[in-house]
Amino acid sequence: MTHTTDRLLAVEEAAERLGTGVRFVRRLIAERRIAFVKVGRHVRLSEAVLTAYIEAHTVQPARRVRSDYGRAA
Repeated sequence: MTHTTDRLLAVEEAAERLGTGVRFVRRLIAERRIAFVKVGRHVRLSEAVLTAYIEAHTVQPARRVRSDYGRAA
């Protein structure tokens, strides 16, 4: 899973890396949709976990299907 050399990111840092708000990251944590680490009362996310989340939710572009619709005869 995670390695001990992974940097642990604060929720604010994770939100910045994802390009989202802190509220979205906190919702991911509350809904247990992403793994996290509790350090005392602080919540941290591993860089590897964040990278895996991004890769798992990356949508590949659809292959363009050629169609004759919309062409004039």
